[in-house]
Amino acid sequence: MNKKLLILPLFALIAFYACQNKTNRNVDENVEKATGLVSPDFNADSAYAYTKAQVDFGPRIPGTTAHQKCADYLVVKLRTFGAEVSIQGEQTQTYDRKSFQLKNIVAIFNPGQKKRILITAHWDARPFSDQDTDPANHAKPFDAANDGASGVAVILEMARQIQQKQPDVGVDFVLWDLEDYGKANDETPDETTWCLGSQYWAKKANAKGYKALYGINLDMVGGGNAQFTQDEISRQAAPNVVNKVWNIGNEIGYASYFTKIPSGKLVDDHLWMNKAGIPSIDIIHYNDNSGFYINWHTQLDNLANIDKNTLKATGQTVLEVIYREK
Repeated sequence: MNKKLLILPLFALIAFYACQNKTNRNVDENVEKATGLVSPDFNADSAYAYTKAQVDFGPRIPGTTAHQKCADYLVVKLRTFGAEVSIQGEQTQTYDRKSFQLKNIVAIFNPGQKKRILITAHWDARPFSDQDTDPANHAKPFDAANDGASGVAVILEMARQIQQKQPDVGVDFVLWDLEDYGKANDETPDETTWCLGSQYWAKKANAKGYKALYGINLDMVGGGNAQFTQDEISRQAAPNVVNKVWNIGNEIGYASYFTKIPSGKLVDDHLWMNKAGIPSIDIIHYNDNSGFYINWHTQLDNLANIDKNTLKATGQTVLEVIYREK
């Protein structure tokens, strides 16, 4: 994940964090069953397998063989699940003046339905472990199991479920490319160096008049002890969507993940989705007190640190949001 330009609020609400019960992240199956889900059962084992499949290609850094092979895999997989799939992009320059062929992967379910929901995640890997505790690792790539692959894996499992049971709305999945190739915060911050795929998409979406009821971006949704707080951009741009998603997450047994705590401004793909006129939110492992996922942009962002419970909490909640929409 790119992160990016981060502005911490002055009112950190530290007391709220002290009150959070972070010790039990397992799914309370009795609570979940009691709610009477209308969505299919999200399979965490399947999502984990999709995470592993991406990691097995190696770091999906733009311009590499691993990046191309993973793109081919994702396109085939989504088509297998019955989606209309296309690749969107052009030659795109990064902040360090390198040029790559941008490859956003767009998958459409039920294209004739006017009511649509947009679900997104980035599939590229950052080329540098610039947050690693060992400076010798800063120039090395990392597996990007959570920061990239986890959100894509959740989308693949949702797509598999949608093929088997159609919701009452159309669903558009977009996998962003060149999301995580931005200028680090210890350099001169520039939000436009991040999220190049969603910036490109937003321009095209505006030109084509694309519409959706709302958008949900997934970023780092597979780490252990995950806490998804409500970031400033999401709260300001799409408060009703924030409330909908967090309320459903709490209702079906995932209150320890979907914590109703405000956090600061995070420049992520949802910023550009909102600029395209789609009220959009970010589900991301972050809080103002401890920051991003502990292995963010380090060598330890690997498969060993992926938690199926977090994949389940994320996927089941978003599926339930989709299937409750009429």
